Amino acid sequence: MQDQRKPTSVSPQHSSIVLGIVMLGTLMGALDSTIVLLAFPTINDSLHSDLATSLWIILAYLIVLAVATTQMGRIGDIYGRSKIFNLGFVIFTVGSALCGFSPHIYLLISFRVVQAVGGAILQATSGAIIADYFPRERRGRAYGYNSLGFTVGALLGIVLGGIITSFISWQYIFFINIPIGIIAVFVGLKYLKDFEKTNAKLDLVGMGLLGSALVLLSYGLVNFAAEGLSTLNVVFAVIGTALIPVFVLYDRRLENPLIDFQALKIRVLRNAILSAFFTSVGYFSVIFLVIMYLQGIRALSPLNASLLLVPGYVAGSFLGPIMGRLSDKYGSREIATMGILFLAVAVLIYLTMGTMTPLYIVLLASAVSGLGTSMFFPANNSAVMANARSGSYGGISGLLRTVQNIGLVGSYVLSISVAAASIPRQVAFEVFIGTKSLSGGVSQAFISGIDHAFYASIAILALAGILSYIRGKETR
Repeated sequence: MQDQRKPTSVSPQHSSIVLGIVMLGTLMGALDSTIVLLAFPTINDSLHSDLATSLWIILAYLIVLAVATTQMGRIGDIYGRSKIFNLGFVIFTVGSALCGFSPHIYLLISFRVVQAVGGAILQATSGAIIADYFPRERRGRAYGYNSLGFTVGALLGIVLGGIITSFISWQYIFFINIPIGIIAVFVGLKYLKDFEKTNAKLDLVGMGLLGSALVLLSYGLVNFAAEGLSTLNVVFAVIGTALIPVFVLYDRRLENPLIDFQALKIRVLRNAILSAFFTSVGYFSVIFLVIMYLQGIRALSPLNASLLLVPGYVAGSFLGPIMGRLSDKYGSREIATMGILFLAVAVLIYLTMGTMTPLYIVLLASAVSGLGTSMFFPANNSAVMANARSGSYGGISGLLRTVQNIGLVGSYVLSISVAAASIPRQVAFEVFIGTKSLSGGVSQAFISGIDHAFYASIAILALAGILSYIRGKETR
C-alpha cells in the first residue's frame, strides 16, 4: 500500500533528510565520473591492458548512463521512485565492490556497466524525488543543493583519485563507495516514501527501440573518436540515428508512451531540456580540452592539472543553492541564460592560453565557469520539474538526465576528435590520460586545434543561450 501523504504534510526536517540522501546519490555518481580519470594510467598498468581497451572503463560507464536514464525514470514512475532510488544505491554499491575486486580488464569494464546501471537509476529518480518532497516555490533551492552534491563529488573525485592511487591502491577508488552506499540504503529505506505511482504499463518495445538507438549512436561516435572514420562506425551511427524517428513514430501512438510527448509541447519544458543538452555538449568538452592542455602542453600531472579547476567547483558549490533560491523568487529564464553567458565568457578566457600563458588564467576562467554552472543547472532543472505533470516526474527527470549524458558523450567525442585532428590520435589519448607531454611545433598545432574547438563550444553555448532565453515564463 503506497503512502498517500502529500509533500506539503512532510516536516521540513524530513524533507532536509531526503534532500541529503538525494545529494549523497548525486555525489557518489559525480565522484566516480572523475576519480577514474585520475587512476586511469595506474589501472591500465596494473591490469596489463592496452590503451584502446582500457578506455572502455570510462566509455562503458558514459554510454550506459546515456542509454538507461530515461528508462529508469519511467520505471520509477510506475513502481515507485523512492523504491527504485534505493535499488539504485544497492546496484551501485554492489557494482563498486565488484569493480574493486576485478582481476582482469574485461571484468572491470563489465562491472562498470553494473555500476552505471545503479548510477543511471540514481540520476533518473533524484530530480523526481525532490519534486515529490518540495513544492514548486522551493524546488530551485533544493536543486541548488543537489547541484552542490555534484560539484563536491567531482571535486572529491579529483583530490581522492590522486591521493588513493598514489598512496594506497587503485581498487580503493571503488571500495570507498561501499560504506557510503550501505549507510545510504538504510537511511533511504527509513525516510524515502512514494507519494504516487502511475498506472501505466512499461513500454518495453519503446525502451528497446530507444535503447538500441542510443547504444548504436553512442558506440559509433565514441569509436569514431577512438579509432577514426570507418565503415563500421558510420553504419552504427546511421542505424542509431534512423532508429530515433522510428521510436518517436511508434511511441506517439501509445496511450502511455515512454517519453511524455504531450509535456514536450510546453515551450518552457522543451526549451529547458534542449538548452541543457547543448550546454552539456558545449561546456564539458572545454573541461576535457583544458585538462589536455595542462597535461600535454604545460606538462602537469593529472592531479595538478585537475586541481587548477578546483575554483570552479568551489564557486559552484557555494553559489548553487543561492542561485536556486533566486530562481524560485524571480524565475529561471534570466538566471539560467546568464549562467550560459558566463560559461561562454570562461571559454573566451581559455582562448588566451598559449605555451607560456600564466596559469592564473586557468584559475580565473575556472572561477567564471563555476559561476555559470551554479546559475544554469539549478535554475534550469527547477524550470523543467516545475512544468512537468506530477505523474511524470520520473520520466521527465530521466529525460533531462539522458540528454545531459548524451551531451557528455558528444563533448568527449568533440574534444578527442579535435585533438586527434591536430596530433596523432594515439598521442591525443595519451595526453588525455596524462601519460604524454608535447613540445615544439606539435604543441603549437595542438593549441590551434583546441582554439578551433573553443570557437565551436562558444557557438554551441550561444544556441543553448538562445533556447534558454526564448523559453518564456514558467509556471510556479
